[in-house]
Amino acid sequence: MRAVVQRVSEAFVEVEGEEVGRIGPGLLVLLGVGHGDTVEDALYLARKIVALRIFPDEAGKMNLSLKEVGGEVLLVSQFTLYADTRKGNRPSFVRAAPPDLGKRLYEAAIEAFLQQGVHVETGVYGAHMRVHLVNDGPVTLILDSEAKAERFRSR
Repeated sequence: MRAVVQRVSEAFVEVEGEEVGRIGPGLLVLLGVGHGDTVEDALYLARKIVALRIFPDEAGKMNLSLKEVGGEVLLVSQFTLYADTRKGNRPSFVRAAPPDLGKRLYEAAIEAFLQQGVHVETGVYGAHMRVHLVNDGPVTLILDSEAKAERFRSR
């Protein structure tokens, strides 16, 4: 599972001209689900994202987590995070999860954020969306649940 995490002062998402989710200060999370991903991947990424110390403390250092600043999450599904562009100019999405698995794990991620006491707004799974954001910093991180497996293999 892959996530692009952007610290924002505000963000919202529209579907067919209607706003479906909006947050103030917090994190915009673009989430992609791959073929081999599981609920454990969703839980891992949600816990990791909530714990990231990427908000400024009183000295201006990135030292506080989402929960410590009372931030929100706007979670948007994005299968294109699994694009393979190594061959030719048209991206291949064969590594992206099929829609039923992708939706199930996207919903598991929503629940994982909620269980940690984080307010979550969402886009609409599978819809064409317009995402608006004011990136704060800018701070943008890329996370991959495969790192979890690699960390345990290296021990």
